[in-house]
Amino acid sequence: MKHGYTNSTFGDGALVVKCYEGPDAAVRLKTESRFLRRLRGRLPVPALHQVTQTSVTTRFVRGVHGQDLLDEGRVVEVLAGCGHTLARIHRLGIVHGDYGPQNLLFDPSTFETAAILDWEWAHPGEPIEDLAWCEWIVRMHHPEHTSLLRYFFDAYGEPVPSWQERQAAMIARCRALVDFTGRWEPGGDAEKLWIERLDTTASWTA
Repeated sequence: MKHGYTNSTFGDGALVVKCYEGPDAAVRLKTESRFLRRLRGRLPVPALHQVTQTSVTTRFVRGVHGQDLLDEGRVVEVLAGCGHTLARIHRLGIVHGDYGPQNLLFDPSTFETAAILDWEWAHPGEPIEDLAWCEWIVRMHHPEHTSLLRYFFDAYGEPVPSWQERQAAMIARCRALVDFTGRWEPGGDAEKLWIERLDTTASWTA
């Protein structure tokens, strides 16, 4: 399915099957299935249908990916939605671990969050991890909208860490992904890509 980058994901309009690949696949599968169970009814997450040793199957959720809506020009709505939804996640004392518009489905008529996807990196942690990574997604993949990130932070509703703190969190996450891709395929294209992204992130100024 579109927007599935690390794992193999496919669906038939009723169910979505996610097959975990790469390092720590079994751990990531266990993490995702555990959080989907815990959060059902507390946050808009897909309903868990089946778990096997290699895959998680959830019910299909109708909605439009946040990145697609950004491409369609619905920037303010998406960024504000990201902020409101992240505040809900953090009130539960957890960190999503890969938070951004790429992992949110929105109702295209109301722009309410229909589903928060991809919980395989979720963990107890500091809110800045998700705040910085959502900002990173916009800066890296939608740089023309960087100036509108204030809608994301305003909707989140809490004091915003300094740029230096946010950039440090972005760099830490990029380094973790360099390590992840390096363990998967040492010297491969993915590792080289994340090294380039790490360098780019370190060069950014506020």
